[in-house]
Parts: sequence; structure tokens; C-alpha cells
Amino acid sequence: MRCSRMNCVIILVNLAVLLSRLATSDCGYEACKDTKEGMLNVHLVAHSHDDVGWLKTIDQYYYGAGKHVFPELNMITDYGAVQYILDSVILALEEYPERRFNYAEMAFFTRWWNEQTDDVKSIVKSLVDKGQLQFAGGGWSQNDEATTHYVDIINNMADGIKFLQDNFGQCGRPNVAWQIDVFGHSREQTALFALMGMDGVFFARLQSLERLVRLQEKRMEGVWQGSTSLGSKADLFFGAFYDHYSPPKGYCFDAFCVDPPIQDDRDLFDYNVDERVDGFLKIVSEQAQHFQTNHIMLLMGDDFEYENANEWFKNLDKLIKYVNEKENSTNVHVLYSTPACYLLSLNQANKTWTTKKEDFMPIGSPHNFWTGFYSSRPALKQYVRETSRVLQTCKQLEGLAGIPQKSTFLKDAMGIVQHHDAITGTERQHVADDYAKRLAMGTKQCQSVMVDVISQWMVKNKMAPTPELEFCNYLNISACPLSESTDSFSVTLYNSLAYNVTDYVSIPVTRGQYVVTGPHGDEIEHQMLEVSSQTKKVRGDKGKATHQVIFPVTIPAVGFSVYKFTPGNKSNQTDKIHNAINAKQNTPSDNNDIGIQNEYMSLLFDGTTGLLKSVHNSVSEVSLPVQQSFYWYNSSTNSNHYIFTPYNNNPFPLFSGSVNLKIVKGNLVEEVHQEFTPWLSQVIRLYKGQQHAEFEWTVGPIPFKDGLSKEIITRFDTSLKTKKMFYTDSNGRQIMERRRDHRESFPYIQTDPVAANYYPINSRIYIKDNDVQLTVLTDRSHGGSSIKDGSMEVMIHRRLLSVAENSVNEALNETGQYGDGLIVRGKHYVILETPQNSAKLHRPLATQIYASPTVMLSKVTNEWKSSHNTEFSSLAINTLPVNVNLLTLEPWNNNTLLLRLEHIFEEKEDQNLSLPVTVSLKNLFKAFDIIGIEETTLDGNLLKKDAKRLHWKQETNDRHKDPVLHGPINDDMQITLNPMEIRTFWLTVQRKT
Repeated sequence: MRCSRMNCVIILVNLAVLLSRLATSDCGYEACKDTKEGMLNVHLVAHSHDDVGWLKTIDQYYYGAGKHVFPELNMITDYGAVQYILDSVILALEEYPERRFNYAEMAFFTRWWNEQTDDVKSIVKSLVDKGQLQFAGGGWSQNDEATTHYVDIINNMADGIKFLQDNFGQCGRPNVAWQIDVFGHSREQTALFALMGMDGVFFARLQSLERLVRLQEKRMEGVWQGSTSLGSKADLFFGAFYDHYSPPKGYCFDAFCVDPPIQDDRDLFDYNVDERVDGFLKIVSEQAQHFQTNHIMLLMGDDFEYENANEWFKNLDKLIKYVNEKENSTNVHVLYSTPACYLLSLNQANKTWTTKKEDFMPIGSPHNFWTGFYSSRPALKQYVRETSRVLQTCKQLEGLAGIPQKSTFLKDAMGIVQHHDAITGTERQHVADDYAKRLAMGTKQCQSVMVDVISQWMVKNKMAPTPELEFCNYLNISACPLSESTDSFSVTLYNSLAYNVTDYVSIPVTRGQYVVTGPHGDEIEHQMLEVSSQTKKVRGDKGKATHQVIFPVTIPAVGFSVYKFTPGNKSNQTDKIHNAINAKQNTPSDNNDIGIQNEYMSLLFDGTTGLLKSVHNSVSEVSLPVQQSFYWYNSSTNSNHYIFTPYNNNPFPLFSGSVNLKIVKGNLVEEVHQEFTPWLSQVIRLYKGQQHAEFEWTVGPIPFKDGLSKEIITRFDTSLKTKKMFYTDSNGRQIMERRRDHRESFPYIQTDPVAANYYPINSRIYIKDNDVQLTVLTDRSHGGSSIKDGSMEVMIHRRLLSVAENSVNEALNETGQYGDGLIVRGKHYVILETPQNSAKLHRPLATQIYASPTVMLSKVTNEWKSSHNTEFSSLAINTLPVNVNLLTLEPWNNNTLLLRLEHIFEEKEDQNLSLPVTVSLKNLFKAFDIIGIEETTLDGNLLKKDAKRLHWKQETNDRHKDPVLHGPINDDMQITLNPMEIRTFWLTVQRKT
């Protein structure tokens, strides 16, 4: 058989990949069974999909405790006991070496593994080495792809794969990603999988119309081009299942299934081999018509199945035996297989595959679009984002200080909460509470790390007392016990970013006057504001502060600054210290428009309605009429934790004629206080020196006594001619171009004008024309859209009262701490600029919002500054460039640290900041010298030089040339980063005394 030049190259490359892996192990692809050329090869993949929390908590699912509700069957059982599933599977695999099993969730597997004896562990290692037990995905959980931040996705996968690599070596490392139950699939996740060395990803869920079209056109499998900036190294093969991830109808052999077993004793009644074989052949023949090769994969398992693995495997043994007895006449060959082995067979088929660039979002069907979960449980979503920052800072400090790790519990909790029924808000309430409890416990442990490390850095000599640093966990509602009860105190701020950060901090107090001094003893300009009535209402009895002190801070890269508060009075306040407590409060009663401004922006508010009227950028001289307000959709009974289905396409306004308005102006910040309803308010701020406006909204408790389910949105209406286009981020990194009422991969039929046009927002959404771009950045994941030209909306809260057609059998009706409904407070950040200059503002700002400074307080004495450091940076050089993010620094193995650096810009986003950038790691850190450096895959568990990926022929490849490949790292440790590139390294370090 002759091949074209390109075909021969790809065949040789893939052969080299297999030979390199064969040289190091007999598992993975090398353990795959031979298939039969010229026949339809049916790959049976035995698996159990084990949710790390959903209807029950992760502990309940592991032990088999609690009750599992099946409303559609009117049945309650103890269904779900992962410890017994794994016990049973290992016994079944050991019994018969031809059997294979696929497992994914490391949050469960690590628990089970740690309980096993050395003898059992030895058996499991043998099964892994022989390829009988294979891992797919390998993350701590099977993470969601819509509402997760890329930092958390990387951590989730890295921690799971690290466990596998540490315990099973290369044989435990997954070759494919396994996202079978995730509610839509993002382009950024695909790129991250590829950068981890994965060869493919498999999943079940698609939009119903897309599935029909892809089945008809045999496009269920193909090559996903994961990043325009990164080129082919972000390409990943994808495979969508024929149907769900469950067995074919009639062929489920679990204890909870009702399908008949294969009864093969002719001397007994009910012999059914011929009937069962014929039925199976009919199913595989139908499925094979919709796929390109002579290989298809059948999923033989479902949620929490194989608790009695013998029942499953015994029937599968018989099915394989009796189907293969007829293979010469039927041309169908059946075998135990794994996702990796199926993928290898597709690769060896030497086909040319169609390509895809966009994401698989949203999923759903007419009047049942799964876009509600983008915004479900907004408080939990924010807590996850905040805890992610805590974890990254904690690991960074552990790495810098070289101390024993206390971050393990929070790593586990954060991995669990990335699960597709956790951060999504699609779990039952007691499960959501369990997730939050785990995050709180892990946060407490990591806060102790921060206190220990930073307090030690603050001490100038061993004789000085160690500062007793404390955290104020309710600063967002102006509550802090120490600052409320002490006249003199210090505020210590830690910046985890690798460049200096300037920001504003607000501290709640009960006194009227303070003197604030900076790290160098200079008096710091500040502004005092009254705590708003809305804040007092929200916090209840958690605080008693009457005022808040606003002051600017500058924090060095990977370091801290200390600011000191001491009592003051009016006579000793300098002219630059401005007291805004009694500032003139303007109202729209005279119908004159009112504005606030700083040196970069001005916002104008309508004197009649009290709503935002226009935004002006004073530097670029860009102006835009903008009306911002709040609205609510009346949700139908179809809406639930997952689904968003409004009764009407037009939301109802949450103001009647005008809003209550108050203006407060000071030397550092100007504010507009708006009250739309007694349960919905907003404060819009412009800080001195900042190029964005801050919109802080407070929503809840959402009224419910009218019996109506409500979805609350904030909406920005402008005069921009957007031509149906808007833009959202993908997991906080890439920007995805969205077009209303359109899909890339199939002809779109409009059935849901609102819900079907909603997309996930992790960090930003924007609209633009040729001249102006309006960008809104967020502090958590939301859903949002542009339902009409010139408009964009973000859903910020949901309260649903219906339980009909709801798979979790309870309403999404969070009652909050007082029992009357959940109150949510959040921030959006608004930028107005030209499209050409917007990225250089929103890219660094998104990074700074995620990695906001850590705030700690302590009591001080008069001699405090002479005995303690008040400013410190861990970097030996000044800073890294603003387009380079120190993504990760954490302990890894022995005397090794894991370092990740990322280029935060996409190609062509900015004339200068989108260019490749080179930095030196040599002498970068003060705490240690780097004496060895090796580059790894993104997950940090495989040397990059050892990562060999399968290559795929693509039908279309219209991209520009790939970025230049990097050569070996030289003695100067010069590292070049291309746009959107993340590079990961093992650092061998020698700590300085």
C-alpha cells in the first residue's frame, strides 16, 4: 500500500510515539489488544461515573451513607458506594486478565488507595502495569468547563495526575481526558488538556440539534483546534458519544438495572443467547453508520455502577464470547477496551478528520437550555474564586519559605469543588454546604501558613516579637473585630503577583479620625466614609463599624507592605487628608444630571431616573451613552439548577421611574449610591488613578411570596452597532467571539431567543464596534449575553421555587443565614476604551482581580517600626513584565519547586504586549538559588522532552505558522513566552541561609 508524503510522515511520527513509549513501559497504548482489520471492532469500555458530590456529599457517596433520590422512579435507595465499587472491580479484574476497567475521579480513588494493605496495592499496581486498570482524565474531579477558572482547572488535573505518577509511574498517567458528564465543553479546557500531553478528550453532552447534525454527517469525532495563539500544540482529538455515557438499551448488567442477563445454559429455561446477540448486533450496526472508521466505542457503565462488578463482567464475558463466535459471518468483533485504546485505533485508521475551533456551548434542547447553572449559587461561585486565590498564595509562601505543606486539605477541597455538580451549583443544598465547609476548613489552615511565613519575614531580628497577624474575613461587609476595637493597628498586605501592585483598601473602624502612615513612615492620604445602611443590613450582628477608611497602597512584587493606623484628630490632619463624612450629598430631585469623575473617566447619571447615562474616557476621548440597570426574568417551571427558561423574552425592570440616589465625593474616591428596591442596591465608584469604574451590587433576599421564580440580571444598554456580536472569556483566558442566534458547527434553529444565547462568563464580557469597546469584568462566574445589539447582560442571582422536572428533587431556593433568602454582594469592573487599547487594560486587571492582595491586621506599639520590616519583596530583581504572570510557585518533590509562568495576552491583542517576551529565572528569587531546571508538561508531572503526542491529519488547517519552538534552556535561564503560552518547570533549588 502506497501513501502520500504527508500520510507517510504522520504514520512514521505516530510509530515513533509508540516506540518511545514501548521502550519505557508495557502499559498504556502498548497494552491495547489487537483489533481485526476489515471487521467492525466494538470497543467495550467498562466504567463507573462517580460524582464527587451531587445528591449526596462526597463522604456519603464514598461510604454508601445517606439516601439517593430517584424522583423519576419514585424511589429512594442507598445508591452510590464507591469504596465497594473499587473493591469489587479489583477482584473482578484480577480474576480474568482479559478484562479492562476505566476510572477517572482521583478524589475517590486516593481515599480508597490510602485504606488498602500493601498486598492489595501490589495487586492494583500489577493491574495498572498490564493495562487492565486504566485511568482517563485523572483529575481530582471531573471538572466543569463552563464556570471554572483556568488556574483551578490546572490545579485539579495536576494534583490528580501527580498522585497517579507518584504511585504508578508512567503507567498510571492518562493519555486521554474523560469529560463524559460535563455540561458543555470549552476551547480553553481543550488547550489545557493538550498542553498536559493528552491525545484526546471524550464526552457525552451536546446540544440536541448539533448531535443530530453530527451523527448524520459522521462528525462525532474530529480535531479541535484549541488555541489560535498556540497553534497545533493546542490541538486535541475529540470524540462525542453516540448517545449518553450509559450502556446501550437492554444491555445494562448492574444490580440497579432491570435488563435480562445473558442466560447461556441450553438445559435451563429462558436461554436467550441468540436473542441477546442479535439485539446487540442490531445496535452496533446502527451506531457504526454514524462514525468514520471501523471502530466504535460502547460505554458499559453509568453513575456509581459496578458495586457488584462480577455481575457486570460475567455478562460482558459472555457477550464478547458469543458475539465473536459469529464474527466470520457478522463481520463484528467485540473486545474489552479503554478510551485510550479506542483512541489509538482511530489514530491508526489513518483518516483525515474535520476540525473545530469554537466550543460546545451551550448544551440543551428546545426550551431546556443548560445555561442556568452558569449563575446558580452565586455566593458559592464567589467563595470558590476567593479560595482559589488563598490556595495559590498559600502554596507560593510554602515554596518560598521551604516549610512543611499545610495546603493539602485545601488542595483536596478545591479539587472536589471543581466537580461538574459542585461549582456549577447543580447539587442539593446540604451538598453545597458540605463543599463550603471544606473550603472554610482549608482556608483556615492556609491562613495559618500566611501568618507564620509573613510574620517571620516581618521580624528584623530574633529578639523582636512576632506580629500576631489576623484575618478579617468579612471586609466585604465592613466587619473586622480588630480594627473595630483597637485604636492603633497595622494593615499588612501581601501581593502574590510578580510585579508591583497599586490598589485601594477599605478598613472598617468605629473612630472618626486616624493617621495612616506607609511602609516608609510617610503619612498616607486617606478618605473616611460612612458605612452604608445597606451594608449594616447585610452584615447584621457581624460588625459594628460606623465608618470605613479608604487609602491607596503600593505592594512590591511577591512581597508585602505594612500600613500603620494611629488615632488622629481634626487639628493634626494635614491638608491632603480629606474627610468625606459630611460631604455634600446630591440627589436627582432637581432633575439635573449628576456626574462623578477622576483623571481617567467620568460617569454621568440621569437627573430624573438616577440611572447611569453615559461614560467618557478622558484620555482617549471616547464617549458612549450607557444606561445600566437591573431586571428580572420570570422563570418557567422548566428552569432549575441547570436550566434557564424564562416565560418571557423581555425581562421586567427593577425600578419604577427613578432610583434613590446619593452622591459622595472625596479626594480619593467618588461614589454613587443607588437603591433600586429595598432588596437591591448598588454603589458605583471611581478611584483616583484607576482606569476603570467599580460597580458593587447587593442583591437579596429576592422576594418569593408572590410565588414567582426570578432570575436577576444587570444590563448595559448602549448605542454601539454590534451586529449581533459579543465576546466572552473562556475559563478566564481566551476570548471567544459570540454571535447571537448562530452556531459554528451546524445550522441554527432559534427556539429560545434568550436562554440559547447565554454563555458562561468567567472573567469578562464585552461589546464593541470599530471605534469603542465596553468591557465588564467580574469577580466570579456568571452567565450572560447580548440579547439585542448594543446591549449586554449578566445574570447575578437566581431564586427558583419549582421542583418540577428537577433532577435534584429540590428547588434552587437558597434561604441564606437568616432564613429569608440569600443575599449576594459582588463587583463588576467597567472599562471604556478603543478596541485597539482595551486589552492592555482588561488583561492585567483580570489578573489583579483574581490575585487581589491578601489583607491581614495586627496590633502595634510605638517601637513597632524599628523592630519590624514594613516592606519586603521575595524577588531579587525588580519585577517581571506586566504581560507575564507568575502563575504557580509551589513545593513539588523533595527539594524541587514547581514554577509556571504565563503570557497573559493573546496574539494581536496589543501592539506591544502581545509580542513574545523573554525573562531570566537566574537570580530571580531571594530565598534560594536555582541549581537545576527542567521543563515539563503543563500538569508538572512529565518532562516535556518525554511527552510524545499522537498526530492527526486534518481536513482544514487555515492557521498561520505555529509559534517558534523553544530550544534548550541556557545557563542564563532565559525563558521566552509566546502569546497565551504557559511554561512549566521543575526547579531544583539551594536555599540561602
